[in-house]
Amino acid sequence: MVEARTLDRRPIEELATDVLVCGGGAAGLAAAHTAARQGLGVILLERYGFCGGGAVAGLSGTVCGLYEATRRNAEPDIVVHGFADTFVAAMEERGGLTPPLVYGLTRTRVHDPLIWREVADDLLVDAGVTVIHHCTVTEVLLEGDRVAGVQAYTKQGKIRVRAAVTVDATGDADLTAMAGLSTFMGHDGQVQNPTMIFRIQGVDIERFRETYGNDTIMPMAVSEAIRAADPSGSILPRTKIWLFPTTHPGELLCNCTRVTGGDGRELNATYYRDFTEAEVRGRRQARAYAAFFRANLAGCERSWMEDTGVQVGVRQTRQVRGRETLLNTDILSGRKRGDGIARSPWPIELHSGERPRVEWLIDDFYEVPYGCFVPERGLSLLAAGRCLSAEHEAVASARVTAQCFAYGHAIGHAASLAVRERVQPGDIDGSAIRALLNRDGAQLD
Repeated sequence: MVEARTLDRRPIEELATDVLVCGGGAAGLAAAHTAARQGLGVILLERYGFCGGGAVAGLSGTVCGLYEATRRNAEPDIVVHGFADTFVAAMEERGGLTPPLVYGLTRTRVHDPLIWREVADDLLVDAGVTVIHHCTVTEVLLEGDRVAGVQAYTKQGKIRVRAAVTVDATGDADLTAMAGLSTFMGHDGQVQNPTMIFRIQGVDIERFRETYGNDTIMPMAVSEAIRAADPSGSILPRTKIWLFPTTHPGELLCNCTRVTGGDGRELNATYYRDFTEAEVRGRRQARAYAAFFRANLAGCERSWMEDTGVQVGVRQTRQVRGRETLLNTDILSGRKRGDGIARSPWPIELHSGERPRVEWLIDDFYEVPYGCFVPERGLSLLAAGRCLSAEHEAVASARVTAQCFAYGHAIGHAASLAVRERVQPGDIDGSAIRALLNRDGAQLD
């Protein structure tokens, strides 16, 4: 028997840049845009044909984490600025964001995923970023302990991109793992389950709101109706659900599924069997919830399921083991620090069980240190996004969209500093990045 060989006879194209960003989600978009605006050469590799990551492909649909939670009879304060302001303003100009919607004790804003893609396109083009879509990283380039770039697959053939600094914005710490650097997953390997978010059309939004109120977290009456319709929880496993009016008339964004394995396990999207099972079970579950809404919820009698995410929404997988780790106590105490490069007022949201658990931080926020994005070893590599170094409960707060914008903004500056000053990212003090962010309007001080 002749041993099979791996083979691709197509030539490999060689590229070089100052900063390479892998992943075009909220963090990758902000990092690439920020670094390019410092006058550096930037290449962004994205596996889909659009940017947006979990917000667009996963249809998470909301810009969460901008506002403090409060019990006061007042509009909550916005505490995340900088790149987030740039993005929000561009979305508002095109009619791509709802006004702030009530979400328990805070507010969130629902976005139009198509307009998100277009805004991302324009921000990257205007900044001079070279974007390569439909591109999957397959290997990292290592020079001793230094990550010197990546090799990636495209339909044309492989490309090899060399960079002074590489940013792992894959969401799953893919580059970090490829390089053999230290990573971890969740609580003793158990991560938060994925969810299949979907949209329904044909809803009488006025009657829906008259019946259930303006809070996008549905009231107890809806939870009780779900439990009555499926007492075993085998078809409708989650009873506490979130339904968001969108920028489109008659449309609701539905965050309500709880996708676990057939054996009851929390599925991990870094395992291909789990990821595949999540997609199939997620679509079935979305269809079941849409049918329940049509049969049981006021205003939804003529509704239909419009679409689902391109993929399941992924809350947590592999994380970088950083020089610092965001602790659960940092969140609950609202810890501030001089090397903090991002603020978060978002609660801890744990999605196991039929009712997600939410722990609010009231009239306050915490700060995330720069060291959470610097791998504990390895050179010329930075992380950005939900794969930051954080404890299991902490990442359940720190992973949302507004914070990922802030992380990317900071890491774009860190990468630029490393290139311009010819230093390693780990040698940069977080306070220096904080100063640059404040200059960009981040309002951290």
